[in-house]
Amino acid sequence: MQTETKTKTRAPIFYGAVHLLFFKDDEVLLLKRKNTGFEDGKWSVVAGRIDGNEEVKAAAIREAKEEAGVDIVSDDLEVTGVFHRRNPKGAGSEWIDFYLSVRNWQGEIVNMEPHKCEELRWFRMNELPVDMIGYVRIAVQKKQDSLWFDSIGWDA
Repeated sequence: MQTETKTKTRAPIFYGAVHLLFFKDDEVLLLKRKNTGFEDGKWSVVAGRIDGNEEVKAAAIREAKEEAGVDIVSDDLEVTGVFHRRNPKGAGSEWIDFYLSVRNWQGEIVNMEPHKCEELRWFRMNELPVDMIGYVRIAVQKKQDSLWFDSIGWDA
């Protein structure tokens, strides 16, 4: 007699985020996080969660305005990378991170969220700060001239 093994299928839960890569000459725009509860005191890029019922480029445009005070049109954004990331803290949440290169923007970049961002600053690519979020550093250092994909946080 054969016994049927039924496995309970768990629906995967992914969180989505956009990360904006502002480059000028040989520099990248970074922001220093504070009072967010996640990687505070470390450098990252302009970024945020994708809200429900929101397309990737629309989320990037919204985050650019909310965090850096600039306007971007969809045609000036290009998805250049994707991370499938497992956050080891907490319940091990899974993230799909979209990295978008910003070709052009309108307005002056200013810190629009001083309560969550200690500082916005341009860094030379060969002089990135030591205290940078690890996966963001990896993404920033990748070539952005073609679409890349990577996974991180899956090693035990």
